[in-house]
Amino acid sequence: MNTRRTRAVVLRRTNYGEADRVLDLLTPDGRMSVMARGVRKEKSKLAGGIELFAICDVVVGQGKGDLGVLTSARLVQFYRHILEDYDRMQFAYEMLAQVTKASATLDESEWYDIAAEVLAALDVATVPLTLIQTWFYIRVSSLLGEELSTVRDYKGDKLVIDKTYRYDSTEKGFVEDPRGPITAEHIKILRLVTAKPLSVILQVGGIGQYLAECLDVARRHAALSPVLK
Repeated sequence: MNTRRTRAVVLRRTNYGEADRVLDLLTPDGRMSVMARGVRKEKSKLAGGIELFAICDVVVGQGKGDLGVLTSARLVQFYRHILEDYDRMQFAYEMLAQVTKASATLDESEWYDIAAEVLAALDVATVPLTLIQTWFYIRVSSLLGEELSTVRDYKGDKLVIDKTYRYDSTEKGFVEDPRGPITAEHIKILRLVTAKPLSVILQVGGIGQYLAECLDVARRHAALSPVLK
C-alpha cells in the first residue's frame, strides 16, 4: 500500500459503523478525508493521535476512491490549555468550523497555516482573544478574495492620518466620518494584521486598547455565516 506522511489538523470527526470514524484533515498540502478503522475501540492505537485542537503526525494509505485509510497517528502538539477557557474553546470550535466551510470552497495550503497559528495562540492565556479573532477574520477574508484595504477608503482615496473613519459593511471599506471610531492607530494595527503572521504581531506592545474596534471591523468585513449551533 502506498502511504503518505504529513502533519495535520483535525477539522471534523464523524462516527461510521460500529467502531470506525471518518476524519476531515487539514494538511500543508490541502484537505483530505480518511477512514480511521477501529478507532472507537477501547484499545485503538490511533485514537490518541487524532485529537481536536492539536497538530498531528499522520500516515495515510490509499483507500477506495478519494477516502484514504489512516494507518498511523501521533500527537505532535496538543493545545490542552484551550480547554481551560470557555471563550477560547468556543472560538477554537468556530475557527475549525469556518475553515472547514471555507476550505470546501477554496482548498488552499494556507488554511493549515491559519489554523495552526490560531490554535497555538489560543493555547497561551496572555494572548488577547480579541487579537486572535481579529487576525483570523482578516486572514479568512483575504484568502477568500475580500482583502480589507487599509490604505484607501471605499472611494479609493488615501486614508489620512489626522482623520477618523467608520467601517461601512455595504461598501466593504472605510468611510470618512468626523465622529468615526477608527483612528490612525486602528489603521496601523489592521495593516499589521493584514500583512504579518500572528506570531509577529504578538511582539508589538500597546495595542490592547484598540482591539475592540479592530475586531468589530474584521468581523463585519468577513461577514461569515454562522456555522455553529
